Amino acid sequence: MKKDIHPQYNDVVFLDTTSDFKFLTKSTMTSKETIKWEDGNEYPVIKVEVSSASHPFYTGKKIFLDTAGRVEKFNRKYKKK
Repeated sequence: MKKDIHPQYNDVVFLDTTSDFKFLTKSTMTSKETIKWEDGNEYPVIKVEVSSASHPFYTGKKIFLDTAGRVEKFNRKYKKK
C-alpha cells in the first residue's frame, strides 16, 4: 500500500444547526473551529443543516417549504409565447 496518500481519519463533532444536536464520530473532514465535548477534550466541529434530529422523515414533523416562488419563476421562464 502506498504511504501518505490516505486522508487523516480523526474524531470530529457534527453539529446540527437547526436542532442544536451534536454527535461525536470519526471522519476525514476537518475544521478550524473547535468545540469542547462532554469528555473535556476539544474536537473540530462540522456544522450541518440537517441530521436525524431535524429531518422530517425521522422526526415525523413536516417542514413548510416556500415553493410558490419557485413555481412562479419556472412559469415565467418557460411560459409559451
